[in-house]
Amino acid sequence: MAFRNLSPQQMFAQLARAHVPECSFQKRGKGNFARWKRQTLPRVLATLGAFPERVPLNPELMAEWEHDGLRKQRWLIDVHEGLSASLLVNYPPKLRRGEQRPAILCWHGHGPFGKEPVMGNDSSAEMRNEMQRYNYNYGHQMAKAGFVTFAIDWIGMGEHNENRKPNFRSQGGQRDWCNLYYLHATMLGMTSISINVVHGMAAADFVCGLPQVDGERLGVMGLSGGGTMTLWSALCDARFRAAEIICYSGLWAHFGANDVNYCGMQVAPGLFRLVDLPDAQGLIAPWPLLIDIGAYDTCFVVDEALACFEKVERIYRAAGAREKLELDLFPGEHGWGANKSAAFFKRHLQL
Repeated sequence: MAFRNLSPQQMFAQLARAHVPECSFQKRGKGNFARWKRQTLPRVLATLGAFPERVPLNPELMAEWEHDGLRKQRWLIDVHEGLSASLLVNYPPKLRRGEQRPAILCWHGHGPFGKEPVMGNDSSAEMRNEMQRYNYNYGHQMAKAGFVTFAIDWIGMGEHNENRKPNFRSQGGQRDWCNLYYLHATMLGMTSISINVVHGMAAADFVCGLPQVDGERLGVMGLSGGGTMTLWSALCDARFRAAEIICYSGLWAHFGANDVNYCGMQVAPGLFRLVDLPDAQGLIAPWPLLIDIGAYDTCFVVDEALACFEKVERIYRAAGAREKLELDLFPGEHGWGANKSAAFFKRHLQL
């Protein structure tokens, strides 16, 4: 029998290719969309498991400085029971006294520096290389465009990068902390996603209390793993009125099971049983959504990324919200296209 020649990895890839998620969006029409979202979204969110217990933020201003025409701050906040995190805030130039601006949560992707290069920290050659390679400092550039921007690390990255610290029975850098934290979290009935979503919620709670921010005009954006967190923040927190998912489009059978281009911070138990990635992105409808796809992206290859976008487009049409879905297909590798971002958020967050 043919299956006797398969390795376990080949077996999983074959199962994924043949799988049809039970809540995949199939039917056209606005009524069908509303019913599908009403039935599907609670089941999708339930795969995240429990969320860590929230605590008072207890904010403490650690530093404030000027950089490239922007005022910047570093705050320390308590994100949930047992953990605090630093939060970076960038203020746009020419911000008048008493004026309120829209704010954008800028999720970082995988990498040892977390939020730092995203928010414009160019203090080392390594971080400058990250910015140049991925056009990565969107938290800095979007502040220059007039928005208040803010960023926080998700577990395993940046200041939560365990490979930078002494650790009991150290893994010596040989284990992926995304996967280890996923194992830890699921043992406690949570997921890495549910924990990281709460980090974003705590950051948004704090920023919405700043006198310079209009809490009714929040957006969220992120590259790659940051695109993962943008998706889940948009689904879990109704305060985000517009989202930009950057180079995180594809079909899980391909980029996940076949290419193994995912990790524990991107998945939840039983998620693919219910939906594929375009279905999950389509659940954001009818809120505005901008998708960036790199024509030469070697992480999320263009053919599969566009196949994903076409399915999201079908869902937005069914939702009667096609005009709120945009695509930036740019001639570049894995990174931020930046061609439509400022105009997209200015339009939908009313700047």
